[in-house]
Amino acid sequence: MQRAHHDLGGASKFMCEPVDIEPHAPTGFDREVDALRQMLAAKKLMTVDELRRGIEAIPEAEYHRLSYYQRWIRSITDTLLRHGVITETELRAALEGS
Repeated sequence: MQRAHHDLGGASKFMCEPVDIEPHAPTGFDREVDALRQMLAAKKLMTVDELRRGIEAIPEAEYHRLSYYQRWIRSITDTLLRHGVITETELRAALEGS
């Protein structure tokens, strides 16, 4: 069975970069994304399983380019679009600052 691009558990050290195990404080962006995920879960708009499935569905090149919480926000956005909570037009307007 071939391993998926997001499945790095137990991967040979030659397959991936070293993991930074030093403690670090989350950034403001990290905290906001986590708070958004918690709020969506509390309102029953998104589950942790949907978050995980969305992260695993990110195409390989993009998955490896994005940071941990950038993957979360990509998954959250895709899920909200799929459920009709937001529309692509609303998302574009928000990103353009309108």
